[in-house]
Amino acid sequence: KCGGAVSSLGFPPAWPAVNVWVCVDVGVGGCGWVGVGVASTPNYDFKRLDSSERPLQMVYDYLTTMGYDDPLRVQQEAANSDLSCMIRFYSGEYQSRRYQQERTLLKGVFSVRKGKTQLHKWAERQVILCGTCLIVASVKDSLTGKMHILPLVGGKVEEVKRRQHCLMFSSAGPQAQTYYVNFDTLAEYQHWHRQASKVVSQTISLVDLSCYSLEEVPEYLFYSQDVTHLNLRHNFMSLEGPGGLCNFDRALCVCRFAQLKSLNLSHNRLGVFPESVSEIQTLSELNLSCNGLSSIPPCIGNLQSLQTLCLDGNHLNSLPEELGGLMQLCSLGLSFNNFPGIPAVLERLGAMDKLAMAGNRVEVLELSSLLRMSHIKSIDLRLNGLHCVKSETLEPIKQLTQLDLRDNRLTSMDLSAACNLETLHCQRNQLETLTLSGFALRTLHASNNRLATVNVYPVPNQLTHMDLSWNLLEYLPDWVCDSRKIEVLDVSHNLLLELPARLLSGLSLRKLLAGSNALQKLPDLLDHIPLEALDLQHNKLGELPESFFYKALNLKYLNVSANALETIPPSSQSEESLSTLQELYLTENNLNENCAALLVGHQNLRVLHMAYNQLLSFPASKLSKFELLEELNLSGNKLKTIPSTVSSCKRLHTLIAHSNHISVFPEVLNLPEIKLVDVSCNELTEILLPDSLPATLQELDLTGNSSLMLEHKTLNLFSHITTLKLDQKPSLNAGDSQGTSTLWDHGYAEMCGQRNKLCVSVLAVDRFGDSMEAAYGIFDGDRNEEVPRLLQCTMGDVLSEEIQHSCVDSVYMCNTFLTSHRKLGMAGQKLGASALLCYVHHESSEPGSYFGLTVANVGTCQAVLCRDGQPLALSKVFSLERSAEEMERVKTAKAIITEDNKVSGVTCCSRLLGCSYLSPWVLPKPWVRTEPLCSQDEFLILGNRALFQRLSYQEAVKTVLAVRDPRAAAKKLCTLAQSYGCRDNVGAVVVALHIGEDSCTCEPPLTTSEIRGTPTPISVPISVPPVDPATPSSSSGIASEFNSETSASEVGSEAGSTASDEHPSSGSNARPERRCSLHPAATLSLFQRQPSSATFSSNQSDNGLDSDDEAPLEGVISNGSKLEVEVDIHCCAFQLRSGPPDSPKEISDLKKSPSTSSLFGKKLSNGSVVAPEDSHNIIEVALEAPKKKSGYFAAPAQQDPEDQLVVPPSLEQDVREQLRGHSPVIPGPPPPSTPPTNRDPNWDHPQPGLPPATFQQEVYDTAL
Repeated sequence: KCGGAVSSLGFPPAWPAVNVWVCVDVGVGGCGWVGVGVASTPNYDFKRLDSSERPLQMVYDYLTTMGYDDPLRVQQEAANSDLSCMIRFYSGEYQSRRYQQERTLLKGVFSVRKGKTQLHKWAERQVILCGTCLIVASVKDSLTGKMHILPLVGGKVEEVKRRQHCLMFSSAGPQAQTYYVNFDTLAEYQHWHRQASKVVSQTISLVDLSCYSLEEVPEYLFYSQDVTHLNLRHNFMSLEGPGGLCNFDRALCVCRFAQLKSLNLSHNRLGVFPESVSEIQTLSELNLSCNGLSSIPPCIGNLQSLQTLCLDGNHLNSLPEELGGLMQLCSLGLSFNNFPGIPAVLERLGAMDKLAMAGNRVEVLELSSLLRMSHIKSIDLRLNGLHCVKSETLEPIKQLTQLDLRDNRLTSMDLSAACNLETLHCQRNQLETLTLSGFALRTLHASNNRLATVNVYPVPNQLTHMDLSWNLLEYLPDWVCDSRKIEVLDVSHNLLLELPARLLSGLSLRKLLAGSNALQKLPDLLDHIPLEALDLQHNKLGELPESFFYKALNLKYLNVSANALETIPPSSQSEESLSTLQELYLTENNLNENCAALLVGHQNLRVLHMAYNQLLSFPASKLSKFELLEELNLSGNKLKTIPSTVSSCKRLHTLIAHSNHISVFPEVLNLPEIKLVDVSCNELTEILLPDSLPATLQELDLTGNSSLMLEHKTLNLFSHITTLKLDQKPSLNAGDSQGTSTLWDHGYAEMCGQRNKLCVSVLAVDRFGDSMEAAYGIFDGDRNEEVPRLLQCTMGDVLSEEIQHSCVDSVYMCNTFLTSHRKLGMAGQKLGASALLCYVHHESSEPGSYFGLTVANVGTCQAVLCRDGQPLALSKVFSLERSAEEMERVKTAKAIITEDNKVSGVTCCSRLLGCSYLSPWVLPKPWVRTEPLCSQDEFLILGNRALFQRLSYQEAVKTVLAVRDPRAAAKKLCTLAQSYGCRDNVGAVVVALHIGEDSCTCEPPLTTSEIRGTPTPISVPISVPPVDPATPSSSSGIASEFNSETSASEVGSEAGSTASDEHPSSGSNARPERRCSLHPAATLSLFQRQPSSATFSSNQSDNGLDSDDEAPLEGVISNGSKLEVEVDIHCCAFQLRSGPPDSPKEISDLKKSPSTSSLFGKKLSNGSVVAPEDSHNIIEVALEAPKKKSGYFAAPAQQDPEDQLVVPPSLEQDVREQLRGHSPVIPGPPPPSTPPTNRDPNWDHPQPGLPPATFQQEVYDTAL
């Protein structure tokens, strides 16, 4: 057993085919596992290697297809044991037949008695259960004699109570036979009983042997003479051999499979059409899809009973003429082949009514050719690259009723000749004009085009459903209002200025979607209308008609979010209301508290969203009327309290009221069905709790309440809540009050929506590596939560490790994704997730830029940078609908793309982390982009698919600009997405950037030759501005400066010793260039990054503390002149990236990074992690770390005489006042004056009470 280890990339000579086997778990589509040798578990699928196949070449091709480019890295990955979840190798004697046999049949020698009477005696006989039959040999241990066949379909299998471990098998029919079989053990008895019960319960004689790694048909299967349906899908059926397909000779097939009607041989990699199958005259259904067939032989004409033939996913470009002789053939699948046009032989297939040719290479459709196919009623030409539909004929095409032309390149189309057309799909083309016949039109889907109008004649009186969204319509055609039966109309995301009054007054319209237009007014309703759902979000409505609600009595859903409403109409003309409204969305308007009184008449409301309005209060008496209310969202208003009458809403399960001024916790914990309470970003001071909390409470968000103090009793009471979100309180010691400069901080939000579980996870590390780098990520598992959690916990560590191996952004980010894909293990076989990772780092290679942002993503998660108030997209969406390049790649790989544009019906993404069984169609290789950061960059937004489906980039940027606080901004983004109709999981991360030239104190920048990696000795002083209490610092509380002049050997030799007190040489060569934290200097090399926080100096007191009364800290050793902090340098994988250690032990220690729950911060119960940066404070690390003699850092107590105090004139008076108030004073320059900028000061979050001082100190030696 090789176990995946590969010693070299040289390819060995041909291995003996008898001894070499490949294990392939094919799943639904592609090859997920490949291996050579003896399988250790029956769950694997096996295929014999050909003599021409080379195992090392196979693994090399597999890894390069994944995305690895470097041959050396490919070799390293091939030797990794984790790779066995995707590809593995074995060698040795093939022993999987036993496992196959156990999965396909049961066999053994047992005591058998025939018949129900006692005339027959018990005898030892060999018994076989295979297919649909029970086979009993007439001679013990031999199959040479007569075989007794007992058909079991429709029969019975019962327990015989008079004998232990005995079963009675009976066939169906009036001449039923019975056999008693006595088993030796209970396990055998249960196994046979379970398998036989499945057979007898079948209504048809079906044998399902799919995904069994079969190379030939099992021998005993031929005894099942009553088999009508045989499924051999996803195997490795061979053409040769005793049970090979080529030996399906006429006599054998007639004799043994005389009743076979359906045969499925799809996904067997046959390469050649099995001609012997054409001898089975009874076949009515044959599936040969995804077999790599390049031609069909003429003998296909022998299957005169064939009704269904599936040839999808092959390499066919023509069909034999003999196929036209199959007069009963009514369904022919030719999708995802290489046909350049519609085969002429189809004209002779008179019984066929549907033509399925999606994913071929048909570029021109001539309607005149359809006249010769009068039997064709439905045509599917999706994904063909069609650019022209020729309608030169004047003769009507009467037979065509359904036409699917989605995802092509059509610019205009005239189908007026198709007079009986009922359904048309032409989404995602480039249509500017569309002309149709309306005689029989029932359904029209034409979204995502460039249509300014649609011409239909005559009026389509049969039309019931029409989708014209995402076009350029400025008005609705008159024929739309004249349609008598239209029920659903979607005209959202157009340029409509008004809606015709006749449209809303129609007697058939049930659902109208007209959001994201330019509507300024809604026409008055003249009479009662049957409308049930109305979506008018993202318009310019200032009011609704006064009679709107009591004329639309059937209305159950109304969304008027993102308008300019200042009031809403009354629910009725009298006190008694007949309203049936259940869901009302009023978010992002200008409504005040007076509107709440007008809602009382809607007593059937279940969902009410009034977020981001101007509510000062909500009338208590009105809230008590909503007895059926289940979800209430009042976020982003100016509420000071939630009325106590909310306790009257007995069915309320969700209360969201973040971003208000609420000081008293709402009385909702007594509600019997409450599940989620979000009162974050408020002014809560305390929480009054009942004696017990409801068992239904699953999520409670209390973050952003700076004055909230929770007692231990309260925390214990909250312990059973699945998701409890609390602020990480910053430490009050001196070290924490004066942290290093924060150039960025973040906020994030995750909301389940109407899902039962949260499948979105967030990674947020403000201090990644050294203190001047950061990492942020978001992971969306769609329907699974396992993969996002795994990525959240491992991707940061992987990135930290990959940065050590390469300084090329595209290389280390790509390898981070590929390695994370591998580390998913078994979970990544069947499950997957979209992933986006942002890495903020030093970018000295760009002139004039000192920080860079590298973004990598797969799937549908996206990143947007706000630059000078405008959105800048940084990611690429890898969905089949939005990427023509990816669509072509997946088509070329012969994947089956379903009508909803999903690969094998599983995912719409062409690149994901996980889902390895869909390789090579779905790959983990990411899109990578690096953008230099500048002072005009204000913030970064990360979001999942659900967020950016509802919010455009421009609206997302505008929303964050209006809020400014990152956490509140992220909350608002998610709340808006939900109010706009999102029902899935939604997640958002907002990263505020404070990068500018206003705080630069360094000397002129490095020359272009001094890029990262240039071995130039530089010292790095770190400035300390005020720290936001909501974003605790992750670096040391005292400013520190590192000298990288110490070589790697000096570091290794000085491990465990204290630093020298001697001053360095004062020569010009010895004095390094002075740099600030905004413009960090290049280090010795990429692999020699210094620790972010290591040394401390103090002349305030002998022990380095602020007061003599305070006790010395454990792990902090003072000798009067130095402050030595004992630190375990191996406990901070993200913060330490120093030079390469000298010993293998140090390497192994560095690899033993802690779990991300300690690196990223406290892990929340929902899987999300927010970095409690105060836990990365060097003093706290020193207190918690085990003592090691090699973990001392030392610094001289006195300041370097060359350091000068530079005070700008504008700050001179403030500095003098501070110097008077602090004694003793640490000498050091204060921050320079800040010139006026156009940046909003709210992003900087100054903390009151902290002096804006900048400490600077010199370190002569640093010992690890």
